[in-house]
Amino acid sequence: MHYRIALILTFLLAAAGATAQEATCRDVRFPRHLQVNGADLTLNGLGVRKATFLKINVYVAGYYVAQPGHDPNPLIDSDAPQQLTLQFVRNVGVDDLRKAFVEGFEKAGGAGMQERVARLNGWMTDMKTGQTLTFVRVPHSGVQVGVNGVQKGLIEGADFSRALISIWLGPTPPNPELKAGLLGGECG
Repeated sequence: MHYRIALILTFLLAAAGATAQEATCRDVRFPRHLQVNGADLTLNGLGVRKATFLKINVYVAGYYVAQPGHDPNPLIDSDAPQQLTLQFVRNVGVDDLRKAFVEGFEKAGGAGMQERVARLNGWMTDMKTGQTLTFVRVPHSGVQVGVNGVQKGLIEGADFSRALISIWLGPTPPNPELKAGLLGGECG
């Protein structure tokens, strides 16, 4: 009898440990820590991209940083490694995705980056539920782009890197709840 109780307690403790290592938003799980290019990154926050006046959930974003914070400006201006992961919770067509990046860079002050935004958009594809986009800020280099687990390439420039993160953390994010979640607030 004591053996069964010990076995059950062991199982419950293991399950609790696994849960403590993850964060969940809209049934999408993200690890609390990542190793990215040799750097230890911590989950700063999770947010939900909501579209249209109907507030339709599009993706859940997880934002990983070396030094967590709630103020967007030091995070945007940082030259430390970071990763932003978008996991889609609905299908999104490539044209909608490309339009969103063009508008996002315009709002984020990405003037003069049309060629790099066009390269980013050339790597985009229709995104299905459960698929991911990953953006890794590489210090002194730019942004490494991954589309559903496939590394597409590096887009050069600290200016591009700052503008990309400003899409979500700058003064005009896709929706305020998304920005608040990425900065450590409620996931929305």
